[in-house]
Amino acid sequence: MTRIFIDSDACPVKDEVYRVAGRYGLRSFVVANRMIALPDSPLIERVVVDAGPDVADDWIAEHSVENDIVITADIPLAARCVEKGVHVIEPKGRILDGDAIGMALAMRNLMTDLRSAGMMTPGGASFGKADRSRFLSALDTLVNKARKPRLRPMTLPPA
Repeated sequence: MTRIFIDSDACPVKDEVYRVAGRYGLRSFVVANRMIALPDSPLIERVVVDAGPDVADDWIAEHSVENDIVITADIPLAARCVEKGVHVIEPKGRILDGDAIGMALAMRNLMTDLRSAGMMTPGGASFGKADRSRFLSALDTLVNKARKPRLRPMTLPPA
């Protein structure tokens, strides 16, 4: 059964995830290193991890499995999940799959290198209505894709 994992630090679309997950009856995990208010639902579980860099990311990467969905803006976490067959979507609605994750990692690394060299880099655009709408549409599509059984190649017995 498909589950949803939310990397909840500064995630602006938690309420939208709760609505979509509720509509499909999907269990959701809200992972953070502090207490976060959640709606009262048996489908939503709060996971509070120890404080520290990447502790929440590590928990998500360790517990998500193929056909689960992870919502995160963290590119290294996304790469770890995509490698396992997990579906990943950013809060602005961009789906990070095997085709997109390489470019996203390269761009992240380039920007990190430029900042460490002292260059000023542009910040991300603010989150708006269009982003929220794009996210909802992409999440709905992703849920339907994740819930479809994947066809495995048929292997024939040796002759």
